[in-house]
Amino acid sequence: MAASEENSSLFSIFILTIMALPLVPYTILKLFRAARKKTKSIHCQCSVCSQSGKYHKSVFRKISNFSTCGNLTLVLLWVIMAFLVYYIKNMSREIQVFEPFSILGLEPGASESEIKKAYRRLSIQYHPDKNPDPEAHKYFVEFISKAYQALTDPISRENFEKYGHPDGRQGFQMGIALPQFLLNIDGASGGILLLWIVGVCILLPLVVAVVYLSRSSKYTGNYVMHQTLSAYYCLMKPSLAPSKVMDVFIKAAEYMEIPVRRIDDEPLQKLFILVRSELNLDSKNIKQEQSKFWKQHPALVKTQLLIQAHLTRQSAALSPTLQGDLKRVLELAPRLLEELMKMALVPRTPQGHGWLRPAMGVVELSQCIMQAVPLSSRKAGGGSEGIAPFLQLPHFSEAITKKIARKKVRTFEDLRDMTPQERAELLSQAADFSAAEVEDVERVLEMMPSIAIDVKCETEGEEGIQEGDIVTVHAWVKLERPNGLIGALPHAPYNPFHKDENFWFLLADAASNNVWFSQKVSFMEEAAAITAASKAIEETMEVSGASVKETSAAVREAVEKVKSGSRLVMGKLQAPAEGNYSLTCYCLCDTWIGCDTKASLKVKILKRTRAGTRGGALAEDLPVQEDGAEEEEEVDEEVDDDYESEYSEDDEDVKDTKKGSAPNGKLRGKGHRSEGSGSDEE
Repeated sequence: MAASEENSSLFSIFILTIMALPLVPYTILKLFRAARKKTKSIHCQCSVCSQSGKYHKSVFRKISNFSTCGNLTLVLLWVIMAFLVYYIKNMSREIQVFEPFSILGLEPGASESEIKKAYRRLSIQYHPDKNPDPEAHKYFVEFISKAYQALTDPISRENFEKYGHPDGRQGFQMGIALPQFLLNIDGASGGILLLWIVGVCILLPLVVAVVYLSRSSKYTGNYVMHQTLSAYYCLMKPSLAPSKVMDVFIKAAEYMEIPVRRIDDEPLQKLFILVRSELNLDSKNIKQEQSKFWKQHPALVKTQLLIQAHLTRQSAALSPTLQGDLKRVLELAPRLLEELMKMALVPRTPQGHGWLRPAMGVVELSQCIMQAVPLSSRKAGGGSEGIAPFLQLPHFSEAITKKIARKKVRTFEDLRDMTPQERAELLSQAADFSAAEVEDVERVLEMMPSIAIDVKCETEGEEGIQEGDIVTVHAWVKLERPNGLIGALPHAPYNPFHKDENFWFLLADAASNNVWFSQKVSFMEEAAAITAASKAIEETMEVSGASVKETSAAVREAVEKVKSGSRLVMGKLQAPAEGNYSLTCYCLCDTWIGCDTKASLKVKILKRTRAGTRGGALAEDLPVQEDGAEEEEEVDEEVDDDYESEYSEDDEDVKDTKKGSAPNGKLRGKGHRSEGSGSDEE
């Protein structure tokens, strides 16, 4: 009986251990992520963001957000673990070690007379002649009599003192951590034990493996379908405007799974009329264009109309079912846009370069989706980005931009360069803004980042760059905000989901549409940035042969830069053929409009000399020679004339780039914003 109870207790301990091994670390990790997300979620404080309910959630909404399948399963498992702990605790109380002194109510080392007195006292209480209760009889025989014998009989007492039991040394027993009914092999429980072994040892691992392999074969590490990546790779072209990028973006396999209902036909027809001007339909053949649009796959039509409804801020007029579908579209959009960006930057040319123009288009589309701004607004008004940067500000509309344009504020940069007093006076007089609305605009402008770039390209351990060398790109990207913050969530009241602001660093040749080097930059995780920068600096100093003291000083300097709002961007690329290259460094934000930065960089590649020798010193000011024939062969796709991206440079831009460029592959100082021209003078 005792062995049975002990096996049952061991089984509970076994199950508790198996549950606790994965559950405790997973719970700690989940709590750590939640706490880290809460501490870093510094968001916009304007009234528009507050009224959107995106950050201030009611109790019901908090409960609904917590009541996910994963969280409920986690709570259920913890409840089961608490029950097992309670059960094991009670079982341990029932399984008691034989202690004769405690049974008789005596202290260890009591005399023989005290033992006899205690035995007589308990006999009066539990003896069968005095107490007819069967439980009392059982307790008297199994415990009281046995304890008295163990303490009065010399041999029994000696055995108890030596071996802890009045009967002497006990045999070694082994138990199996399974319930007793499963251990009854002779009865019907043998089949249950076999099923238990087969289920736990064979079927359960097999099911877990099948589920994991089926999911891993369908999704990538970023939870994007392989079918989506294949479609993006095949549909990506070397020259795409944002309007054409939209056509590629909506062809994700995730969007094809969004349900298409018959009850949505009429609302989608009405929505088509509202957003028809944003669909880039040919007005000369409007009927044919409309017929061609509706002949597409219904899921593509629905996805494109929902995105256009979000961009034009018409989502409030949608039915509840369509609003739910729109939320699903916006939830998937960030990671799909990130994968689309990677497909634009994946090496395509023989030199291993990506494409610049489609990458620009993806970033512009990401900015418009985050800020709910139409793509057509980038063409309207003055400046290279049109009125799109103004529309991301609270209480701004196209009519407001026209009013302030009469006051000679035609570009977004003009508005940002004004003092707060000048802006308040302008908005209150020209746009009739109240004091609260002016304060909202100021809060958003204080959240907008400004980027500075310090970049250089060099061959480690050599004075110049020769063709075929492994060139190291070393850049510091510094972020500053008027309010002094570094990592913060962007102002995006029309997007119902949180998204960290990210930046894309691109080193590209705009004339040939080639991206030489690219890297994603984030200012949210300071600890990760410090670790990455320290490791990169240590490796660089070790290769250069620096001493330990110099390495420590360089690491400390890098850590201070990271804490002050800078991020280190390092990478390697192979030097192309001999020649002078006029490159451009871009730092593009995927959430804010009007915060992108670009700067010029001049690189001279020397001809490969004989082994053991290097080329001569570089000239300080050499003209840039461009091989137009090779560039035309690389860009073999027709450029879209309907929409000209803000980053497409004509001959004047190339000339301006030469003015502000730095020779010898080095550039220091702050880069100019993309809405301006190619030079600070212009």
